[in-house]
Amino acid sequence: MPKLFFILLLSLLATINTIDLPDSKRASDARKAIWPKLQKELTEQKFDSRYRIYIRIIKQLDLIEVWAKKGSKYELFKRYSICYYSGGLGTKISRGDGKSPEGFYTVGAKQLNPVSNYHLAINIGYPNKFERLKGYTGDAIMIHGNCASIGCYAMTNPTIEEIYTLAYKALEAGQPSINVDIFPFRMTAEHMKEFEKSPYIGFWKTMKPGYDLFEKNHLPPVVSVVNKQYAFGK
Repeated sequence: MPKLFFILLLSLLATINTIDLPDSKRASDARKAIWPKLQKELTEQKFDSRYRIYIRIIKQLDLIEVWAKKGSKYELFKRYSICYYSGGLGTKISRGDGKSPEGFYTVGAKQLNPVSNYHLAINIGYPNKFERLKGYTGDAIMIHGNCASIGCYAMTNPTIEEIYTLAYKALEAGQPSINVDIFPFRMTAEHMKEFEKSPYIGFWKTMKPGYDLFEKNHLPPVVSVVNKQYAFGK
């Protein structure tokens, strides 16, 4: 009887932990081609086998960083060049303004699009709670392929295949959601001084504590919204 109970419990836990991930032949073929290499690199660099990732975008550098969990912290795993984004520095506020968002976002399983017109796509979740409270408009802002877009972060197809596969595998391994934090530049004191006359500097100052927390702890900041402003916990 105890053995049967144990088997049933394992079966129940497996069912609970199963995540319904959207898929397609395109995404599946990419995983089959790419995942063995990525998995080998993750293993050789001693990242956790239960994959957890964090994505950080630095607009000024045209850069996407993928960090992976190693023990109690995250370490940089890969850097990818952004092929194209529109609107320069400063966040998106309204539909059709041509800007690409800056802020703190989360990606869950339902935000993967394996049949995108732009090869493969990950919806970042704009507008987030902060942006909805501010009345910002627009939607369907993605990290995607095809190297062309307005408002999204466009990658080459081989690059989005890697990023998409890493996100898929992390969610498949049980990560509830993936933090995607988008910054205008590396938010050092020097860069904040450099951009102090920008019309966006007030907004960027509200983002900086979140940037600093990750730089200090190498853990994605816990982000909330208080009085229509970002607030951060450790």
